[in-house]
Amino acid sequence: MGIVKISEDIHNQLREASSVFDRSLNSQAEHWIKIGMLSELHPAINYEEIRDLLFKYKNLTIEEILKKSKK
Repeated sequence: MGIVKISEDIHNQLREASSVFDRSLNSQAEHWIKIGMLSELHPAINYEEIRDLLFKYKNLTIEEILKKSKK
């Protein structure tokens, strides 16, 4: 695990979102990172499809999700 430096503004948004969605700050950041990675690697799918992939394969890594979603 490493440290990632982010802006104060993003940190505040993370804090707010984590309380709304009842996630830890780190869990919220990881959730947003996964969404961002999947959206960049699958630009043709929308948020709902990305969310469905995350629900369907919740115990897999992003790499594993990508392999399964290309089948």
